Amino acid sequence: MEDKRIKMWKPKKLVLAGLALLIGAMVFLVGCQARTEVTGNSNQQTGIYVNGEGKVTVTPDVATIQLGIQAKAATVTDAQSQAATAMASLMAALKANGVADKDIKTVNFSVQQITRYDPSTQQQVNDGYMVVNTVNAKVRDVTKAGTVLDSAVAAGGDFVRVNNITFSVDDPILYYDQARQKAVADAQDKAKSLAELAGVKLGNVIYITESNSSPVIPPIYAVADKAAGSQATSISPGETDIIIDVQIVYAIK
Repeated sequence: MEDKRIKMWKPKKLVLAGLALLIGAMVFLVGCQARTEVTGNSNQQTGIYVNGEGKVTVTPDVATIQLGIQAKAATVTDAQSQAATAMASLMAALKANGVADKDIKTVNFSVQQITRYDPSTQQQVNDGYMVVNTVNAKVRDVTKAGTVLDSAVAAGGDFVRVNNITFSVDDPILYYDQARQKAVADAQDKAKSLAELAGVKLGNVIYITESNSSPVIPPIYAVADKAAGSQATSISPGETDIIIDVQIVYAIK
């Protein structure tokens, strides 16, 4: 009886074991296929990547003069009074030379105590007070920048301080549009050349990004010390470049 039971159960165990192996193999193959597809898609990069640059050279048409008043006195009241009187004269000179109220902006106002070291007492002692009042004056006609500067210096007298002069373009939008057109054309030419050399056909644009370079014009540091009757201060804005950079990706047909 024992031998018959063994003969009856062995075929069933073999069938079950075979089914288990078959199911396991199918699961393994499906898993491998799924992993292969994901890896392939994540590494796939197709297209032609190019950079283009467009540059437009312009002459600045706005000058911004940073100048102000610095007054020192034994008391805060006296320093403030001197600074206020000198600033009133300076503002009048700016407006008399065509600088509008909207183009004059206060950028700094401070009252500071001045101290000095007294070697006899080996301590810091009060040496008066200083009032500083600084403005930015925008001159929209750069040819008049020298005249405006000279008038402001004459009006402020010994209290005036001229920090620097910077130049800019009042309405750069038109120039940015021109630079953008040049940048895109430059990128297109590069993409066509690459496609021709590689023996492929250029497709549609699938990605584009832009960055611009604002004109950087180093400030001119002016000295507020002009002899009476001497020649007017000469101010030259020079030229500056407005640059647009683009990156474009083209599909390959």
